[in-house]
Amino acid sequence: MGKSASKQFAEDLLHSHNDYRRKHQAPPLKLSRKLSNEATRYAESLASTRILKHSVESTRGSCGENLAWASYDQTGKDVTDRWYEEVRHYNFKRPGFSSGTGHFTAMVWKSSKKLGVGKAAAQDGSTFVVARYFPAGNITNQGHFESNVLPAKHTPPKPLDV
Repeated sequence: MGKSASKQFAEDLLHSHNDYRRKHQAPPLKLSRKLSNEATRYAESLASTRILKHSVESTRGSCGENLAWASYDQTGKDVTDRWYEEVRHYNFKRPGFSSGTGHFTAMVWKSSKKLGVGKAAAQDGSTFVVARYFPAGNITNQGHFESNVLPAKHTPPKPLDV
């Protein structure tokens, strides 16, 4: 994958994240070159083994991590939308971590500031995506879900131009 394709993918994933973050009253993330380089190295490692597993915490420092795999070339929006779908299972009345909502809560974690994005293709054409979040949220900050995972704001529909 060429540099422009990976840059475009990272920008798509960032834009999609920030659309969802805005909806959940969280400030936009900024793309980090350092985190993206680390995420790319890890995505390449996953693609070479074709096993989807989280990195060892000690190797990613104080970053959170979301992973995705698909048998095809995924877009940044595809990946983000799949992670976001977990919102359906999140109980805003009883906030906290659950393995079924971890991708969603990492994405909208209000106090995360930076995002790193990596994507790599395996020999069979499947793709592995790694997103790194700094500072990490949902797993390391158990007591902070109420202030970091906010319900979606319902914006009224725009009036139609007649």
